[in-house]
Amino acid sequence: MSTTVLSVRLPDDLKERLDALSSSTGRTAAYYVREAVEQHLAELEYAYTLRAEVEANRRGELVSRSLTEVSAELGLDEPA
Repeated sequence: MSTTVLSVRLPDDLKERLDALSSSTGRTAAYYVREAVEQHLAELEYAYTLRAEVEANRRGELVSRSLTEVSAELGLDEPA
């Protein structure tokens, strides 16, 4: 796996916590930063994609259908 270097500024208290975790586990701080990014990047991507879609919808840029239209298409509005 190819890697690249990224410099990140952290508040002192966060850096201290990261260093303490590293010391207590024998792993590097870089390991935990990489783990955190890997675990949370997908969540951030999803959240920002949703936000962009909501904004596009508000600007009228998305084609949408009403619940009534979708229900009718799925046959959900017919009597049982």
